[in-house]
Amino acid sequence: MYRYIFRRLLMMIPVLLGVLFIIFVIIEITPGDPAQIMLGESARQEDVLKLREELGLNEPFIARFFGYVKGIVTELDLGISYNTKRPVTEEILKRFPTTALLAALSAVISMFLGIFLGVISATKQYTTFDNLATGIALFGVSIPNFWQGLMSIIIFSIWLGWFPASGSYGPEYWVLPALTLGTSSTATIMRITRSSMLEVIRQDYIRTARAKGQNERVVIMKHALINALIPVITVGGLQFGVLLGGSVLVESVFAIPGLGKYMIDAIKQRDFPVVQGGVLFLAIAFSFVNLLIDILYSLIDPRIKAMYKVNKKKKKEVAYE
Repeated sequence: MYRYIFRRLLMMIPVLLGVLFIIFVIIEITPGDPAQIMLGESARQEDVLKLREELGLNEPFIARFFGYVKGIVTELDLGISYNTKRPVTEEILKRFPTTALLAALSAVISMFLGIFLGVISATKQYTTFDNLATGIALFGVSIPNFWQGLMSIIIFSIWLGWFPASGSYGPEYWVLPALTLGTSSTATIMRITRSSMLEVIRQDYIRTARAKGQNERVVIMKHALINALIPVITVGGLQFGVLLGGSVLVESVFAIPGLGKYMIDAIKQRDFPVVQGGVLFLAIAFSFVNLLIDILYSLIDPRIKAMYKVNKKKKKEVAYE
């Protein structure tokens, strides 16, 4: 298991380098001069050229890319913000807990509702509830987060006055953003749970458990659901990474001072170091979430843990021979 984790960590390196290179290319071809934007349209050309030299924008693309990578490897330095003149790493670490909290709340909501609706939908296949839940799932997947956020503010904040429209000053401020961000993931998890449950409840051991007189609730929860959770956990882990990325728009809609809003503001101002650092940080977080999900497999499915033990035993036998 430890060797597998170490191998996965090594595999992250080319992935992160690839993500960083793509971001550099996109920023390189993006129209707009950061120096010109910082100084204003009325700035003299001499001042613009001087600022470009100070920011290192006149260096070749490859030199800037490898210099940036070197700074990350040697000093964990993601650069300096063009606008605030503060280290990007410090700003990201200060805002990321807010984004992680929003993504975690959304993940809890989506997993609970998705699994609950998926199990009921699978056990009541082709009923009115199944058709209604499937329709709601398709509707939830189709709605853009930013549109749903705006509609939530209009309905629940302006018309009904139940929840605040923006900010993050207490528990009530997190309800609408978490529900908005978790809706699409709820729909996805519900569909995966339903599909996995339908496959499991048709297995022979489920029929055997029922033939022995087991309570239907025990059959569904103890025998069927546990074995149907593997693909659900896979999708849930991927959805958590999607929620981290989706928080970019949701934070902007609800004015939550997290990493997402910080990146949106940086994009508007052509603050490229912030954009690069934010995307790279989210890519690292997404990679580690996937690694944790793979480790959780062995805790849920004994067959995976047994596979590691068998491989380890075979290697020892080969060594002794």
